[in-house]
Amino acid sequence: MLDRGAGMDRDILLRATDVSKSFGAVRVLHGVSFDVHRGEVLGILGPNGAGKTTLFNMISGDIKPSGGDIRLGEQRLSGEPPFRRCQMGIGRTYQIPRPYSGMSTFENLLVASTFGGGKSEAESYAFCARVLQDCELADKANTRAGSLTLLDRKRLELARALASDPKLLLLDEIAGGLTEEESKQLVALVRRIRDRGVTIVWIEHVLHALMAVADRLLVLNFGEKIAEGDPQEVIANPEVKRVYMGIEA
Repeated sequence: MLDRGAGMDRDILLRATDVSKSFGAVRVLHGVSFDVHRGEVLGILGPNGAGKTTLFNMISGDIKPSGGDIRLGEQRLSGEPPFRRCQMGIGRTYQIPRPYSGMSTFENLLVASTFGGGKSEAESYAFCARVLQDCELADKANTRAGSLTLLDRKRLELARALASDPKLLLLDEIAGGLTEEESKQLVALVRRIRDRGVTIVWIEHVLHALMAVADRLLVLNFGEKIAEGDPQEVIANPEVKRVYMGIEA
């Protein structure tokens, strides 16, 4: 049997093939397949319960697929624990920021860089200082993470993922809960990260934020892929319109 991963197009960084997940009798994802090319931004849309975060959790290693195959480049991710996937180049954020609240902003990044990115302490200091600057947190370097505003906690969540120096960045509703102006600031930051060559897969309900950055969109509903392709064409899809009626646009 031909191994689909063998001879994979070197422009493809992430490949999911027929990925499924069930919790007992409840099917959350069924036969989802997609590729993510190096340097692109793939946006993932879908109503609550569509299986979006479950898909992220399988890519990051937080849960195991019930079926299918996920590869980073030529490497199968099956059996690799989350910390190894981080070391392999997968960084992610969570819907609710998860900083070490008692540590400073800078200390949060140092933990991610040394343990997630495998850098030495000396390398981490210089690298994390650049990440803080890039994420507009340099003036909050010594601020306790638990006292940051929501926007700055979102920035820190993104900065922690970047501190591991990822090839692939998974963003899980990073714009959720922000005002329109705050969302614009975060979109500008994500765009700068993309322009530096980081490949991004972004789950988001704030559609205008996703449309401002994404090269392609993938839409899930009840655990199945219902559309994929150019953002404007996907949004014009009648089934996507039906599923997304009433969602912020």
